[in-house]
Amino acid sequence: MYVAVKGGERAIEASWRMLDTARRGDTAQPELSIRQIREQLRLSVARVMTEGSVYDEDLAALAIKQAAGDLVEAIFLLRAYRTTLPRFGYTRAIDTEKMEIRRRISATFKDVPGGQMLGATYDYTQRLLDFSLLAEKDPSDSTSAEDGAAGIATGATTATTATIAGVAGVTGAGATAQHARVPRVVSLLNAEGLIEQELPTPDAAEPGDLSREPLSIPANRSTRLQNLARADEGFLLSMGYATQRGYAHSHPFAGEIRFGTVSVEMEIDELGFAVDIGDIDVSECQMINQFAGSPTVAPTFTQGYGLAFGHCERKVMAMALVDRALRAEELGETIHSATQDPEFVLYHSDNVEASGFTQHLKLPHYVDFQSELELVRRLRAEHAKAAGAQHEEHAA
Repeated sequence: MYVAVKGGERAIEASWRMLDTARRGDTAQPELSIRQIREQLRLSVARVMTEGSVYDEDLAALAIKQAAGDLVEAIFLLRAYRTTLPRFGYTRAIDTEKMEIRRRISATFKDVPGGQMLGATYDYTQRLLDFSLLAEKDPSDSTSAEDGAAGIATGATTATTATIAGVAGVTGAGATAQHARVPRVVSLLNAEGLIEQELPTPDAAEPGDLSREPLSIPANRSTRLQNLARADEGFLLSMGYATQRGYAHSHPFAGEIRFGTVSVEMEIDELGFAVDIGDIDVSECQMINQFAGSPTVAPTFTQGYGLAFGHCERKVMAMALVDRALRAEELGETIHSATQDPEFVLYHSDNVEASGFTQHLKLPHYVDFQSELELVRRLRAEHAKAAGAQHEEHAA
């Protein structure tokens, strides 16, 4: 029960106006455009799209702008908007082996079919502040563009637009054209039967839809993966880190991480076949883990999996680590850590729910607190009375 505050409505409306002013900042400075946010804060846009469950770069950029850069608030805004959208149907599962690859690495094999492509990454930078970025460049200045083109021509590892082997940091004897179908690295282990097979079965149940159905425990793997895709990246990163420090039966290797563009197809009833309705950027990770086997299963490698919108490789790596940890029960492993407990991980991973439940403490709780206050006063009075009686008894 909340007590109405006198003048609260006027105060709230004034707060909205102040929020708009604070968000805009100094009006003498140019206002950020949606396109600027989309193009130059692409990693933030990717996270908001993934955890907001909406693939739309413009809407994600708008949410970031409206939230003044608060990504959790932006995710909340995008999810709220998502609830107003109609559902036309479901697309086919995307085929990431047909990905137009812009980045692809493996930590398990040096030479892999299709080669390794470093792409645009912070992995090989020195993490030093680049003060040259303080100087705002004139968009009409073509020098930087020419420098970038020269870098591509010499095989710079940060190139992302090259289409032939030997460019964009492609390495390995099997380096192929960027647009060719590139099989997954785990196919090398599949050939020897050294890794579990993860193939769809005709009689498999349709996956649930967490955007329409509440989470319930126990949850199958498809539901868990949906939850992890929408989960807060920081939470997943902490859980994934914990699994590596011993809070799970896990010794992971990054089998493959890839980022690129895939086509999305949808079955059209009136046509009787699937049509390509567009392309999306996705990041994917397959983590390879040891498995000692069981009385019925020979020792083999198992997998953890992660998939997210846009360039989110840190997210998909953490997701793959946590996915594997949550498979402990189905693999017959002893559950001894919170990272292996589906209820703990899944129910506490959603930043929208966590933020709402935490921030609701800012709302009026006057009645609740007054009852607690009266209780503590009464208990203290009883405690003082008992202490006084005990003192008199000792004095006598």
